Amino acid sequence: MRQDPDRVRRRYRRLVFLTLFLTFDLIMFGAFVRLTDSGLGCPDWPGCYSRITPIGAMDHIRAAQEAMPFGPVSVAKAWIEMLHRYIASFLGLLIIVIMVMAWRHRRVLAQGPGLATTLFIVVCLQGAFGAWTVTLKLMPVIVTTHLLGGMLMLAMAAWLAARQQRYAPLPAEAGHWRPWTILGLAILGVQIALGGWVSTNYAALACMDFPTCHGDWIPEMDFAGGFSLVRALGELPSGELISQSALTAIHWVHRNFAFVVFAYLGWLAWRLRSYAGLERLAKGILWVLVMQFATGLGSVVLQWPLLLAVVHNGGAALLVLLGTTVLARINRAASAAAPGAG
Repeated sequence: MRQDPDRVRRRYRRLVFLTLFLTFDLIMFGAFVRLTDSGLGCPDWPGCYSRITPIGAMDHIRAAQEAMPFGPVSVAKAWIEMLHRYIASFLGLLIIVIMVMAWRHRRVLAQGPGLATTLFIVVCLQGAFGAWTVTLKLMPVIVTTHLLGGMLMLAMAAWLAARQQRYAPLPAEAGHWRPWTILGLAILGVQIALGGWVSTNYAALACMDFPTCHGDWIPEMDFAGGFSLVRALGELPSGELISQSALTAIHWVHRNFAFVVFAYLGWLAWRLRSYAGLERLAKGILWVLVMQFATGLGSVVLQWPLLLAVVHNGGAALLVLLGTTVLARINRAASAAAPGAG
């Protein structure tokens, strides 16, 4: 039985936008998991003490909490961690459905299935990094890579969503901004990695004054220790406890690179706002940049309140979403203007 093409396209579009929405939510919830120290709320994977839900593992959870009252395991943290896993599993199922539809209805959709298939591969890798996050006890490089994988998934879902939208056509000259937008996303990716490194190393409060750090513009810092990748949480590669100067280096680099991101993306969005098909997206980027500056500064001044920290993570995700959508639209304009197009 042949399916109605319009119905197939509508169903696919709804699934793509639901996936985009849930990916963004999962990144926000993942930040909440990380910032509430719930990553080891269930210290095994994929279950919780080999149970599907924390309900069946209450004896184990309470015993672990009694043994370490301020440790990583508690009833609340177990539920936070497992809810994150449940949402991630559902998102994975949605991506499988999207990939199957992309292959099965590729002629009706008039879109290649390559991006949907790549998204499926990335979500499988994310599952592996989610498991390693637990089994390797929150090893900073694994947790940071897991965060970057989530942002990559968001970018891919945003590109898929941009394919399903109609918008004001862009002039051929808009294609000139494609390499500049790619550079902006690359700079943003570096800053997100630096922010993830701050969070996973618990370096958010390494500098508690602003704009100086410990009263100096360039404080004492251990860059080699702070940015050594292969090491356990809270340790140096030698096994010694990580020093304050190493944490300061992590915080200081993220803080100061933020000015580069703010300046470059601000300039780019200001220039792109003149195009009718990009005006709202460009203004959105400008507003989010202001929000990121405010929440980043507020986090230092107010000593990293949970709400501001989660919103700051969400702002980074919004910049990825908006920037990727801008690039997708510019890319379409550039492709249409290419010799032989159409």
